[in-house]
Amino acid sequence: MDYELITTRLGKQIRQRRLNRGMTQAKLAELARVTRQKVIAIEKGDLSVGMTAYARVLAALNCELTVIPAVLPTLDEIHGIFD
Repeated sequence: MDYELITTRLGKQIRQRRLNRGMTQAKLAELARVTRQKVIAIEKGDLSVGMTAYARVLAALNCELTVIPAVLPTLDEIHGIFD
């Protein structure tokens, strides 16, 4: 599985959790002690973001990472790789 797809999926899940909690990116950044720009990068799946920032954001959302077997990408995700 492509590591870029993994970070993209994680970013989408983080964004959805934030929205489900009615949080703005600014509020999440404040709780996680990171910049709003870092939250934006995480939600986009930016590969340059370090694990510490991901961990802070996940903790602020009361979430943690779980390692599970990868699933095949969807057609939409495959299309996004080639954009």
